[in-house]
Amino acid sequence: MEEMEEELKCPVCGSFYREPIILPCSHNLCQACARNILVQTPESESPQSRRASGSGVSDYDYLDLDKMSLYSEADSGYGSYGGFASAPTTPCQKSPNGVRVFPPAMPPPPTHLSPALAPVPRNSCITCPQCHRSLILDDRGLRGFPKNRVLEGVIDRYQQSKAAALKCQLCEKAPKEATVMCEQCDVFYCDPCRLRCHPPRGPLAKHRLVPPAQGRVSRRLSPRKVSTCTDHELENHSMYCVQCKMPVCYQCLEEGKHSSHEVKALGAMWKLHKSQLSQALNGLSDRAKEAKEFLVQLRTMVQQIQENSVEFEACLVAQCDALIDALNRRKAQLLARVNKEHEHKLKVVRDQISHCTVKLRQTTGLMEYCLEVIKENDPSGFLQISDALIRRVHLTEDQWGKGTLTPRMTTDFDLSLDNSPLLQSIHQLDFVQVKASSPVPATPILQLEECCTHNNSATLSWKQPPLSTIAADGYILELDDGSGGQFREVYVGKETMCTVDGLHFNSTYNARVKAFNKTGVSPYSKTLVLQTSEGR
Repeated sequence: MEEMEEELKCPVCGSFYREPIILPCSHNLCQACARNILVQTPESESPQSRRASGSGVSDYDYLDLDKMSLYSEADSGYGSYGGFASAPTTPCQKSPNGVRVFPPAMPPPPTHLSPALAPVPRNSCITCPQCHRSLILDDRGLRGFPKNRVLEGVIDRYQQSKAAALKCQLCEKAPKEATVMCEQCDVFYCDPCRLRCHPPRGPLAKHRLVPPAQGRVSRRLSPRKVSTCTDHELENHSMYCVQCKMPVCYQCLEEGKHSSHEVKALGAMWKLHKSQLSQALNGLSDRAKEAKEFLVQLRTMVQQIQENSVEFEACLVAQCDALIDALNRRKAQLLARVNKEHEHKLKVVRDQISHCTVKLRQTTGLMEYCLEVIKENDPSGFLQISDALIRRVHLTEDQWGKGTLTPRMTTDFDLSLDNSPLLQSIHQLDFVQVKASSPVPATPILQLEECCTHNNSATLSWKQPPLSTIAADGYILELDDGSGGQFREVYVGKETMCTVDGLHFNSTYNARVKAFNKTGVSPYSKTLVLQTSEGR
């Protein structure tokens, strides 16, 4: 019942309604709050002046919103009457419910009368704080509005249901929580005190014991207030005007404005409207049930999104790690090629150094030998070896001149890594949106309230989840063999209800259903357990 609490609070004061009255727009106000938001109107807009001018208006004449600037989203928070330039602007307020309301232009004179009997300023206007429709009050003032007795009763029951637990009235020290109340004794008892002071024997055996909450209601419940006519305060409502859609008394039918209207018995219309409200509530109950199922579906989606996010992140990390591993392996291969080229160049240069060093040592030895020979003063001895030495010197010189002094290897590496295609691919690395052309339908929901068994037959009903946008081409209903064996198909078609005959008596069957379309089949629904009747 906690969801109903906002329906029981006044939009002006934010508290539970006190002496609520019904406005013509069907909204409710506390009688004191209605008096607080009255606004005086000029004489030209009063009902009397309109009647005098010959314009036919009702007692509750709605003002156009362009005439009355009592509420505006674009204003600076002030309301004033547009046709009354001399009236001072009045700052608006916000109720605890967040509705903007307008206090009276001037404080009402002090009075010792109740809000219902206190005089209302002449030519007063009231604006509904919920729908912002304005109307001018007639001579009856706020007494012209019917009191909402039903709302008062609902609030009273709601407050009683939320009140603190009742205590035993016979406990001497620490009173315990009462468990029963005797309607005849009008006393609340706990279990020990009831057994000791109110034994179920003798004259006390005829006393009626009720739960504490019910006893409190019966104790405090006053006789039902009979609503009286707003036009004839001494008369009770006895009929219902179909045209005006309101209860009326017999004087309204004889001499009032309802004399020519169609009327019906108050009790018959009461039952009819109760039936209509019950039917409307059935439809609203179905919508609320679908909304609850939809909320369950959304909460399941939240959990699935979180699980899928963790799984997707792990997959993304694994894919990026695989790319990094592949790049590291390729890096190792390229470094191996660089090292191989490096060793090859060093080997060639070192071999050339070794060869050139040996040849240079031989040349230097030949040169030193020739210089020593030139120092000899023996002509005959010199001429004996000079020709051979000259030939050796020329031969050695020719050997140095055949590219021996040119490096066989360059210092530069003739390798260049072309990484631009890979960098471009990395920059273009992105997600691909996977769009299924026609996804599979959602899992059907078995409607437990419509599934039943009769003798050796079973009727099953199912439906698509609320707000499901994926159409199903058909459904497949499966049952097991009644002994916990394998499932078998018993129905394939577009219908959402199926009766299966020829089952075994006194057997327990498991049933499930799934939907299908051109793309594939949905997951199975929850398994439903069915028990057939015992054999005749």
